[in-house]
Amino acid sequence: MTVDASAECRIAREMFEADNASRALGIQILELSPGHAVASMVVGETMVNGHGITHGGFVFTLADTAFAMACNGYDTAAVAARADIRFLASTRLGDTLVAEAVERARYGRNGLYDVTVRRGDEVIAEFRGDSRCLRPVSTY
Repeated sequence: MTVDASAECRIAREMFEADNASRALGIQILELSPGHAVASMVVGETMVNGHGITHGGFVFTLADTAFAMACNGYDTAAVAARADIRFLASTRLGDTLVAEAVERARYGRNGLYDVTVRRGDEVIAEFRGDSRCLRPVSTY
């Protein structure tokens, strides 16, 4: 794993350590730096739908996890404001999926990210997410 050890990625690293949903699916973070993340997942038996292909919700979850890591790689916590996905090819039990999130723009408290999900060299989904940085919690 290539993970930025700077304080900027501390929020993303801590968030992933507490992310029981992603970790229960076997999602691993392969690369992490501000505005960029790569995550992987092997399609397991409980991720296959009635057609024998990967349920789209699991592909979305992998992409969303990479998106979350990329937009939380800075010094402020961020959440999704919007996200959508286009499925381009199906995958099956045992396939290894890799999602790469890339920051396209940051402006004010907002961010725009694209995530490409691949099986090997084949693109199987394209995800786009808008992030919103949370305001710091003030203490009195």
